[in-house]
Amino acid sequence: MGEIILVRHGQANSDAKDEESYDRLSELGHQQARWLGAYMASQGMEFDEVLAGSLRRHRETAAGMGYDSPQIDPRLNELDYFNLGHALEEVHGVPFPGPDDFATHAPQIMEAWHKAEIMGVETFASFENRVTSVLRKATQPGRKVLCVTSGGVIGMILRSLLDLDPTRMAHILLPIYNSSIHRIHVTPHGPFLAGFNAIPHLESDDRAHGRTHY
Repeated sequence: MGEIILVRHGQANSDAKDEESYDRLSELGHQQARWLGAYMASQGMEFDEVLAGSLRRHRETAAGMGYDSPQIDPRLNELDYFNLGHALEEVHGVPFPGPDDFATHAPQIMEAWHKAEIMGVETFASFENRVTSVLRKATQPGRKVLCVTSGGVIGMILRSLLDLDPTRMAHILLPIYNSSIHRIHVTPHGPFLAGFNAIPHLESDDRAHGRTHY
């Protein structure tokens, strides 16, 4: 049986107002990556292939985990939430949210994007197609593949595996921790979700501050 391990990047610049400013790890984000890498090494987790998105936060997370030269695959890059949020405000008058408002904002984004009422740099269908194509690439019987990516990509992969509608996809995005682990088993019958949002490297009391969502 093969296995795909999806890892969300460490905490990025959560005070940013645009994608370019957001795309770098905070000091805590770097630490989360190091803790995760140490945990994986302690468990003897080895991979036949290591993939990472081309965004800075993906590459920095992979490096912190001990993978300085992952195979870069831009299909693992995040959706452009900042542009989608501004488009939603222009089209429907919904203001860009503060940190405590994403629970209501994310479903509105996904529904409007799915209906093609708004668009960022790509359509919902284009995002879905590129993410499912990299999932197919990583689905290799008998091989273990690590993918360092973002929460939106993980959510879209779960949409594909679990047949989620856009609102439920948004709901599953919200609790995803920075540097969390998500497991997919690759069987002769296809890929199956085997684990979601695990943070074993952050479970000790002295690392409670490391359990971040943004």
